Amino acid sequence: MSTGRCGVVVPVHGPIAPVLPLLEDLLGEPARERPARLLLVDDASTPPVEFADLPAGVELLRRERNGGFAAAVNTGLEALAAGEEPITQALVLNSDLRLPPGFLGDLLAHAAAFQPAVVGCRSVDARGRSGYAARRFPTIAQQTVEWLVPLDSQRHRDLLHRAVGHDLAAERGHGLVPVDWVSGAVLLLPLSAVRALGGLDAGYFMYVEEVDLQLRLRERSIPSLLDADLEVVHLGGGSAGSEARRRRWLVGARMRFARRHGHVHALRAALTLATAVNLMWNAGRRAAGREVRPLKVAREELGLIHRAGRELAP
Repeated sequence: MSTGRCGVVVPVHGPIAPVLPLLEDLLGEPARERPARLLLVDDASTPPVEFADLPAGVELLRRERNGGFAAAVNTGLEALAAGEEPITQALVLNSDLRLPPGFLGDLLAHAAAFQPAVVGCRSVDARGRSGYAARRFPTIAQQTVEWLVPLDSQRHRDLLHRAVGHDLAAERGHGLVPVDWVSGAVLLLPLSAVRALGGLDAGYFMYVEEVDLQLRLRERSIPSLLDADLEVVHLGGGSAGSEARRRRWLVGARMRFARRHGHVHALRAALTLATAVNLMWNAGRRAAGREVRPLKVAREELGLIHRAGRELAP
């Protein structure tokens, strides 16, 4: 299938070397299978990405301020819409992906009959473990279960996967499967519909922005689908840096989402209660001789619950 009406946006914050394999995956296809435009959005990297370091065929957009994933994607979407060549679909890709041969053409061909829609695909890490790209919309119960340390050893069980919102039916399905939302690592978007909503909410610095967008699109009868017949390798960890920073961004983003679409005070209360359970659990582990600091962990968790969310307040 021709890819002529699809543009690709790859947001980047950091060194360009780890991103080059993805760009080469896209540019290594026959001409008919390449995107109409391939935009790399440098989200104020230090040092900045140099155009001379990019393969031929990649356009470079620079942002003056690091605004996070959503802001960088919006910059790319606006550039696609403003170009002379008509673009109807935008494929947003995380910079730390590896794609199978023919990926873009296959994705567009599979998704064609379902447009307009948001379409993602399966993802696995470098060891072949699933990233559970298909999810249920977030609930307080899901996030509370995820917060509970006593359940850590059971995360591999189907019951726990479902309890934290992983859509196992889609994960194990075939073809194009309707889901609540798909991971932002791979997002095929209907360009005009997304722009009509104002793009992604740039108030999310990182995480949950794709959930917010897909919920808003769903309210306008635009579905989300998982292409269960396609799979990418998502190396992960390239943008968030330290685990502490990643967790702060994630909790803050979830609080922002709850403030807009749910019950933020109920979420804070539920996570606070879960922290009390974690404190008792960790106290028992310490009494049994494990190297854990229950009070320090509890203070860190409470700080995330009651401060991280406010950092992303409107």
